[in-house]
Amino acid sequence: MTIVRLHGGLFVHCPAPLSAALRTEVDALGPVRALVASSLFHHLGVQSWIDAHPHAIACACPGLERKRSDLRWDRVLGDSPEPEWRGELEQVFFAARTMENEVVFFHRDSRTMICADVVFNLARHPSRLTRLVAFLLANREPGATWLEHLMMRDRQAAREQIGRMLAWDFDRIVLSHGPIVEANGHEVLRRAYAWL
Repeated sequence: MTIVRLHGGLFVHCPAPLSAALRTEVDALGPVRALVASSLFHHLGVQSWIDAHPHAIACACPGLERKRSDLRWDRVLGDSPEPEWRGELEQVFFAARTMENEVVFFHRDSRTMICADVVFNLARHPSRLTRLVAFLLANREPGATWLEHLMMRDRQAAREQIGRMLAWDFDRIVLSHGPIVEANGHEVLRRAYAWL
């Protein structure tokens, strides 16, 4: 889970299940304005946040509104930033990887790309089992895995979408799987998808 402090409140990306302790910490940061499930695989904590923050908009990546029709979705995301974060966050719908339908974000002020699964960084994970899985997926450094090669349905579209991400001026990558890439994130993304 990632939280971005916007001028109008907090943007909660890939919400984890909300415990009482976490809610206290988050509420101290400011009002929650947007709950964003940016991938078809990152939605399990959304309901607890909707219950706790009913005035926040709940946003789904394309297809998640059907997969999780039991949740209240206010918006389905695409390539254009929503009014609540326009001017502060940019976004690209990574539609070429249809198993995930991930929407990737860029926070200009901090030069940070925010993603769920576009980049993995599991090779030095504390869990031996996770490191083994990373090894089997060929994730030996921050980047993509061999699964991306199998999941990519439209390589031309993928090149265009990754190219739009590479047009952002980012250095850091905040991701869902593994430690943050603190520097050279632009090169990490370029190298991860050079095979396209």
